Amino acid sequence: MPIYLGIDGGGTKTTCAIADDQSVLGAATSGGSNITRHGDARVREALHAAVRDASAVAKISASQIAGACVGLSGAGRPEVRDAVARMIAEVLPCKVLVVSDLETTLEAAFGDGPGVITIAGTGSIAYGRDAHGQTARAGGWGLAISDEGSGQWIGRAAVSAALGAKDAGHEPPLLAAILKLWQLSTLDDLVRHANVSPPPDFSILFPLVLEAAQSGDRLAKSLLRHAGNELAALTKNVIRRLFSKTDSVPVAISGGVFRQSELVRQVFYNEVMAESPRASVNLDVVDPLQGALALARRAVAAKLTSG
Repeated sequence: MPIYLGIDGGGTKTTCAIADDQSVLGAATSGGSNITRHGDARVREALHAAVRDASAVAKISASQIAGACVGLSGAGRPEVRDAVARMIAEVLPCKVLVVSDLETTLEAAFGDGPGVITIAGTGSIAYGRDAHGQTARAGGWGLAISDEGSGQWIGRAAVSAALGAKDAGHEPPLLAAILKLWQLSTLDDLVRHANVSPPPDFSILFPLVLEAAQSGDRLAKSLLRHAGNELAALTKNVIRRLFSKTDSVPVAISGGVFRQSELVRQVFYNEVMAESPRASVNLDVVDPLQGALALARRAVAAKLTSG
């Protein structure tokens, strides 16, 4: 029975799974593998570690793997695909398909059928395909200027909102929590830290916002509702471009922000359905790693059929 390898690489973590046709044999997680954020050396290290550790768990050697697919944030650009392909070839002798994480997520959600997926992790993007194979995207233009509703966006918005509340004469608990997490003492320290270049990893503040919202903090809840609205806006833009108002549109979600926040999911659902009542919004969070494995299986099957 053939053995397959799939990788889902994002800004925060890289997950690798090894599977046969029935089940996952082993999996492992390493650091982020977004080349724009981390550079070639760190991405090579993360990819190699993920493959090595998953292989050890599965008790599989690289020579036993028949085919692999790497779904990676940023791999829509040819230079990123080529760089990643070279890195993976150093540890895997088989043919490796390198694609954008949009493709693996779309595969996991809909196979080769139509639909719209919205990803909200460290970054965010909406991506869709219609029944004729036409595609469209919205958002995902980078953490500094886009990625609305993502973990990075929520963290940055939390700092801004907490400072705004302070300006209005309040003492927001969220501000004290941010200072504590970043181990800062004063507002001046916070302003300097938040404005350094390159900027800090604002996404580490997302769990703090989530915890505050679950405790009833109104400012944190407002931030999560805003995130849900922004993610819905991305999705609605893709739906408008690919589907008519009479089409039944499958919609799926993926990423840690959706996985961890029920409030974001609910606001997202309500906003999408308000404009597209014929949409079918699935709130079960899609795992792009399953899409990577499916594409690896498909590539091996195609090779066997043709050869």
